Amino acid sequence: MDFDYSEEQRLLDETVRRLVKDEYEFAKRKNYLAEPRGFSAALWSRYAELGLLGLPFAEEYGGFGGGGIETMIVMEGLGRGLALEPYLATVVLGGGLVALAGNDAQKSAILPEISAGNLKLAFAQSERSARYDLAAVESSARPQGGGFVLNGHKSVVLHGGAADKLIVSARTAGSPRDESGLSLFLVDRDAKGVAVHEYPTVDGLRAADIVLSDVAIGSDALLGPRDGALPLIVRASDCAVAAVCAEAVGIMETLNAMTLDYIKTRKQFGVPIGSFQVLQHRMVDMTIAAEQAKSMEILAAMSIDSDDRREREKAVSAAKVQIGLSGRLVGQQAIQLHGGIGMTDEYAAGHYFKRLASIEHSFGDTDYHLDRFPAFPD
Repeated sequence: MDFDYSEEQRLLDETVRRLVKDEYEFAKRKNYLAEPRGFSAALWSRYAELGLLGLPFAEEYGGFGGGGIETMIVMEGLGRGLALEPYLATVVLGGGLVALAGNDAQKSAILPEISAGNLKLAFAQSERSARYDLAAVESSARPQGGGFVLNGHKSVVLHGGAADKLIVSARTAGSPRDESGLSLFLVDRDAKGVAVHEYPTVDGLRAADIVLSDVAIGSDALLGPRDGALPLIVRASDCAVAAVCAEAVGIMETLNAMTLDYIKTRKQFGVPIGSFQVLQHRMVDMTIAAEQAKSMEILAAMSIDSDDRREREKAVSAAKVQIGLSGRLVGQQAIQLHGGIGMTDEYAAGHYFKRLASIEHSFGDTDYHLDRFPAFPD
């Protein structure tokens, strides 16, 4: 099997690498964190100019028709810079759900606006008692006057405060944790009855808790089939897992390079500490772990476009397990080899480690995906 990038993919990789190198040195990232939404509005517009925001969408909706590999390339690059912009929330999750579930009118109204950088989305799915169970939704959508009335509480909505529109999962039938009876709805973030409490997360990103109190929406807000949204939610979640796996690989590669540079220059007893054999062995372990993660990242990216749900989910869970194991080893070793400086806010290594730790617990942690994997027998 040929794993080399096509010419278009190589150009995309070069574009993202150049963007991150020019715009995401650590000092600049601190300035982006201080902006009102916790990321750079100017850079978001730059993403649009470069075509990154429309990358996975069909050409008829202003996109470029990219697939899992193209998304992997972008997310890996953003991981190297520890980027703050809501690419995962808006393009991968939000835009991905519209592309999967939306009718032609919804796609035509939303996807070109995402591609142009004019519209940001957030997926309001998680609830306090759900853990990682995607069917555990208590929020309700009650039919009323030809439309619906939404009530519920959504937790840790990634970039929910910056979103112009929310994609909300709610029950139109059944009981919490039933696999049937779930529906998706498009809701304006500033609609009457929507309360958004935004806060920073440990990795420097932003999330929000969202309370829906008698939010009235029209029938045209329904996204996809009524009562049958769970398969769409599962597929969107799998796409997000593949994306954060790619981001984690970019982070691990950067941490390894930072650590190697540090042990080559940091001296103890008059010699660089990188000359000590035991530290060389630890660097080798970190490199092997990152390469193992890279292999599984590619598997997930190649599988994510498959219509074979069993094979897609199996590959995604396998990748997430390896990413969790490799990320923990690389992150912990990087901090230890840097010594005290690795724990300071003024140095980048600790921030990369925090993002790796957050990724490990996003969209199902290592234990969750280990349990999920045996559900796919050979």
